[in-house]
Amino acid sequence: MSCVLPVLLVVLLSCVHGDVYMSNPRGSNNRLNEQSAARKNGNRLFDSQNNARGGYNTGDATSGAAGNDPTKQYAFQYYASGPTKAEQSKLIVEWTNQHGCGGNPDSPHKTNCNLVVQMMCMSQGDEDDYPTGQGNDATSMYERNTYMRDGTDRNTQDYNQPNKNEITGDDWNTKNTNYNNRMNGNYQNVKTVRGLQETVWWYDMCRYREANGGLYRADQNLGKGSLGYIGSERTRQNNDGNRRGYECPEERDHYPYWQPTHQSDYVAASQRTPWIDMAFVSGNSTDCDRVEKGTENQNGKYRCVPPAESTRRYDRWITEDSCTENGGSWVMFHSFLEVIEAAGDEGECNNYKNKDKRNTITWMPLRSDSTEKKCVVQAPAPKCGQAPWTRVNHLGNSIDTNGNASRVEIDMPYFPSGIEKRCVMRLRYNITTDEFDNYGTDHTDNEDQDNGVISPVEDNPYIDIAGEARPLRLAMNTNQFGRTFQDRTHVFKILPRTSAMEGKVINNLNVRGKRGNIVQTFPAVEYDFVPNKLTIGQEELLHIQWTGSNTHNNGNSGGDGQTGDAGDGTGGTDRHNFLQMVRSDLNFPSPYENTTFWDMVESVNYPEATSLDLAVGYATSGYYCGYKNYGGCAAGNHVSDSTKGALNQQLNNAPASYFGHVLKFKKAGTCVYMASRNNNFTNRSQKGVLWVKPKSE
Repeated sequence: MSCVLPVLLVVLLSCVHGDVYMSNPRGSNNRLNEQSAARKNGNRLFDSQNNARGGYNTGDATSGAAGNDPTKQYAFQYYASGPTKAEQSKLIVEWTNQHGCGGNPDSPHKTNCNLVVQMMCMSQGDEDDYPTGQGNDATSMYERNTYMRDGTDRNTQDYNQPNKNEITGDDWNTKNTNYNNRMNGNYQNVKTVRGLQETVWWYDMCRYREANGGLYRADQNLGKGSLGYIGSERTRQNNDGNRRGYECPEERDHYPYWQPTHQSDYVAASQRTPWIDMAFVSGNSTDCDRVEKGTENQNGKYRCVPPAESTRRYDRWITEDSCTENGGSWVMFHSFLEVIEAAGDEGECNNYKNKDKRNTITWMPLRSDSTEKKCVVQAPAPKCGQAPWTRVNHLGNSIDTNGNASRVEIDMPYFPSGIEKRCVMRLRYNITTDEFDNYGTDHTDNEDQDNGVISPVEDNPYIDIAGEARPLRLAMNTNQFGRTFQDRTHVFKILPRTSAMEGKVINNLNVRGKRGNIVQTFPAVEYDFVPNKLTIGQEELLHIQWTGSNTHNNGNSGGDGQTGDAGDGTGGTDRHNFLQMVRSDLNFPSPYENTTFWDMVESVNYPEATSLDLAVGYATSGYYCGYKNYGGCAAGNHVSDSTKGALNQQLNNAPASYFGHVLKFKKAGTCVYMASRNNNFTNRSQKGVLWVKPKSE
């Protein structure tokens, strides 16, 4: 690999930005806990390029707002997939994208597009590992620089940029001292109360790394940064080098990226993963070959590592030749879903490998300059296929998903160690135009009038359409001709399966939306179940859970839309429950005595819970954990012996979020269901249908 650029340009130019909003799992659009319709800080964690009104607040665990107490936030909790491909934990990722995607010969599209779903995870650790305070001891700084969190403060994390005295001259002591002092300050200044996804180490590496000069930049001029050259914080779309959280703009704008996306040197305790590719959907299914070759999941990526004299472990150079010419080492880094530290040798590693039919497990070093071998688990290639068809200038449903919003079903990862993880998910929506060859246009086509090179597209060009007539001006912005939009979830957890879940498919049934009517919530959505129509086998499992916020007041500022939080119950609060009903064209739930669903199921988590216990828990959103005491439902929290006040009839004093149960089925049948507070005929509908097929089918 003497040069990385020609390999990359084939796959990168199809990545671009445009409005995209995740509805399941709930996308944040950089919101935290705002009571306003518009988010307060669009630079909090990442660059979305989206309207400020989109997104959902982080979940609250109780009936009150979490405020400054992160322990009162609710992180969605999914169970992992199992070791075989038949042990899926199925999750529907759902979104709307404004500028269209999909397409076939019968419905040609006006843009080229693709969408990428990725996760980044780390070991959950103990609750005590959640960083507190601003201590300068090694443990405190490590925790707050590593631990992914939503935070309770909406401000962006701080950063002090590099300067030339860290790279100038031959005196390594001086250069190291300058670098160490600055970065120690950066580590100390990471705030516990602010959100963190990528790390400051990752962003600093981005600032040091040279921008890929082989990319097409049209007529955009990328300024030089503080180090005197164009760094990878500057792209055609981010030509001024603005920072959002600790996200690297060049990595954000291009997929697959040519550098490893590791967020730090490997640390066994936290095991911060690179970005893991989960799914790729495109308007052109032939892109799948490029994705399989370019995904980081199982393809090593190279990075320039400075000589041993340097305390900085990342360098400027992005080709092997430039790296080695400047004294660096061209090192391959392997992605990992996790590293099984419990496996002390190759034989023990192979025991895990033989049981895992989903991932790739190898006894090998994590990087090519190391001889230390570990039991490395790598995720499979991402799911790849045709994107759902949607029309342009529309944030709505797709003709390819039976009238639902655009969606793709993914399998949650399987972690052989059985360790609980905390993760974030991001969705990138990339669009470009056919004014130029997406895969053949590169730096040689950049505007260079001195050498007679005219870019295929230029800012706001004039065209002559009628000889002597005045020319017309076109609306073109070359930093948006090829653009990437993005949304990300809040932090969620992935739990290891229990023994009772072995060999089973788990279906995740969740809730989308936030308080308000269709105009007030836009471009987010009103309440509904996801999926609201689901067919499963009797032998499969079902996990019904939801999350909500107590600060979805949708107040001022309203941005460019309507404020207000139309709905029932306490203003600004999301509430859900699960009640069986007779038919979906009705609006009354069935009394417990007339239900059939609760006799069909039993809890995998708490087998001693009765049908009535389950019905009570789901009807009250966990305000009562059941009708009577059972393991997992302590005295004082159930109907028969509750020290609580009465349940409010509109669920005002019920928790905004409910973990629920994983249910198994004793028999087949059909369940039509609703949520009592939000199902308001002629205003909004929150209903669903579940079909459970007999085992013989």
